[in-house]
Amino acid sequence: MGVDNIIFISLTAAKLPAKQQKRARNLGLMIALLFRIGLLLSITWIIGLVKPLFTLPLESVFVDMGLDHARDAAEVSGRDLILFMGGLFLLAKSTTEIHHKISGNEEGGKKKKAPSSFLQVLIQIVLIDIVFSFDSILTAVGLTQHVLVMIFAVVIAMFIMMSFSGAVSRVIEEQPTLQILALAFLIMIGMTLILESFDVHINKAFVYVAVAFSLGVEFLNIRFRKNEDE
Repeated sequence: MGVDNIIFISLTAAKLPAKQQKRARNLGLMIALLFRIGLLLSITWIIGLVKPLFTLPLESVFVDMGLDHARDAAEVSGRDLILFMGGLFLLAKSTTEIHHKISGNEEGGKKKKAPSSFLQVLIQIVLIDIVFSFDSILTAVGLTQHVLVMIFAVVIAMFIMMSFSGAVSRVIEEQPTLQILALAFLIMIGMTLILESFDVHINKAFVYVAVAFSLGVEFLNIRFRKNEDE
């Protein structure tokens, strides 16, 4: 459970009335926590997700592109499909939100929020957390075989996210430019998931350093605009 989860949860819950946002965030995280614990208790099944389900021929693709092929075929596993679909979901969701925000959809000086029900928001929060769960849990399995230790770590992470998600949501909702930046982060995370599904490993440290640097610059811009208005 990382900063990408908090950003997505904050942006998604912002679609609801203010009195329902905290409930949606906490309930979504609790359901996601139960799902992660269930996955950790099903380690054998999770490990089986890395086994190939079918093979895609690549030779004809490279020939059509006029490139020398390095691999004749690609093995596709359950993990690959989950990461690929999750990445596509993030790309579609983030791109749609950015388009909505910059399309001039305003009325009386106030931006209209897209109609979303509590259940819709809750489902989106749980689904995207499930996608992140598979990747992170598979990594954790390679680090330790102590399931209770991993469950303890996940529970701690959940409480940390519940503590900070409200503050992050308020900051993002108050700053329109920060909302666009957060959505751009989600596009980058979506592309990372898609690349991971093709066995192209992306060092997460580079991703989070880029996120931290961009946030730092944006907070300086916010402070600068605030001083200019005073």
